Amino acid sequence: MKLAVFSAKSYDRVYLEATRPTYPHLHIDYHSFALTQETVSLARDADAVCVFVNDTLDAPVLHALHASGVRAILLRCAGFNHVDLPTAESLNLFVANVPAYSPEAVAEFAVTLVQTLNRATHRAYNRVREGNFNIEGLLGSTLHGKTVGLIGVGRIGLATARIFEGFGCRIVAHDPFASAEEFRPYGTLVDLDTLLRESEVVSLHCPLNEGTRHLINADTLAKIRPGAILVNTSRGGLIDSSAVIAALKTKTLGGLALDVYEAESELFYNDHSGEILHDDVLARLLTFPNVIVCSHQGFFTKEALTEIAGVTLGNLDDFVNSRKCANSLVAHGHVLVKEDSAPVRL
Repeated sequence: MKLAVFSAKSYDRVYLEATRPTYPHLHIDYHSFALTQETVSLARDADAVCVFVNDTLDAPVLHALHASGVRAILLRCAGFNHVDLPTAESLNLFVANVPAYSPEAVAEFAVTLVQTLNRATHRAYNRVREGNFNIEGLLGSTLHGKTVGLIGVGRIGLATARIFEGFGCRIVAHDPFASAEEFRPYGTLVDLDTLLRESEVVSLHCPLNEGTRHLINADTLAKIRPGAILVNTSRGGLIDSSAVIAALKTKTLGGLALDVYEAESELFYNDHSGEILHDDVLARLLTFPNVIVCSHQGFFTKEALTEIAGVTLGNLDDFVNSRKCANSLVAHGHVLVKEDSAPVRL
């Protein structure tokens, strides 16, 4: 069995290789670049491909993979909005993801971003390195007693609720697929308008699909509590970046922390420090002192990478041995998760 891994970084190789001895007949080829229509030919000798969040899995790429003999697609991530599942279904391709890997890792990072932005530690760090020990302009707020709004209360959302609860925050959440009774130990489920109106911190933990794309837009931002902090560690497409810039300029938003970005595929996970940044929207976001942008690293812990490698190769083993795979998105010509169904709980 031959597996072609795309968008492979050094850490992907380390953790996949640590898991590979469990599967002695598996040969892995690593490609540092993304899977695209231009690079898909490099999978021609593979039985399966392994991809990440910014690889391209549209209809032309899927047809090219199928024509070259690939029969399984392994996503080493939870999200699958970048996969054309109906085309995969028509080609009878096996597609499986890693639906949950250390949700606490992303939850902890979301809270880290809130704390950093709220207390301006990113600015304080830069000041002190230049010998400036003045604390004026670094005034924050005490989180204790504040209202935190969580949009999406799957595994990551619940982990985030538990942490903010420890800070003494009031938790409200919006999730059309959640049970008010199940969420009661953490807080209260409310409609989106109420959450936006009452929350000093709004944190996004929902998947990206046609129902959630640009969930944060000019209309919803007009309803948000003035001065609120908005945090996104989920998917970049949940936010209309231009609308957020307008809200920052009018000071409707008190701060913005992004670990994901709608147009991240051409930028994130690679070093562009010696290049001119051609993304004018991202460049504008980076000019705000109350904006933090990270490069999709919320998941990036030893524990999460260990789990990702283990589940990914376990999914492949299920495929090879014709076992039922609990993480299948497409199997035997059937799409098991559709855009209009209950989403994967992040």
